This record gives sequence, structure tokens and C-alpha cells, in this order.
Amino acid sequence: MSNEHYIPVKLVCHHYQIEMAFVTHLVELGLVEITQIEDDRFLHHDALCDLEKMIRLHHELHINPEGIDVVFNLLEKIDSLQNELTAAQNRLRRFDSF
Repeated sequence: MSNEHYIPVKLVCHHYQIEMAFVTHLVELGLVEITQIEDDRFLHHDALCDLEKMIRLHHELHINPEGIDVVFNLLEKIDSLQNELTAAQNRLRRFDSF
């Protein structure tokens, strides 16, 4: 497996000045996926954007990991509903054209 798309969790923690326990808690809640390669833990670079959002929620709004879980679930639900609404509007436009 190529390591070019993975970032060491230790490096992420150091860069964002967060504790490893915070990342571990996010992993336990299923919000972040960590890959174990030998003795080191890595984060896929695609997950970094979501992790940055979680860190901002935690630092700026003082939201705990459980609250972050709720926020992300609600954001996913909103996105799903927006997609359903767009699909319904597209179907309605097709019927209007007849």
C-alpha cells in the first residue's frame, strides 16, 4: 500500500495542536477513519477537510466530540434532503414541459 495519500496522525495532532485522545474519541464515534500501518497510525488525506471542520467546531464553539457527531449527522441529513429536493424539482420540470 502506498503511503503517499496518508498523513501520520502524530503530525496532524502536532500541526493542529490537538491531543491524540481527541482524534481517538472521533475514531471511536466513527467520525474519522484511521489506518494502522505497522506501528504508526495514519489519516487519509481525503479525511483531512472533515477533521479540520471538527477541530474548528471543538476549538471555536467548544463542542465536544459527541456534539460534533450530532452536527455532522445533521449536515449529512441536510445534504441528503437537498439532493432529494433537487431530484424532485427536476422530475417536476419534466412534467411541466409536457
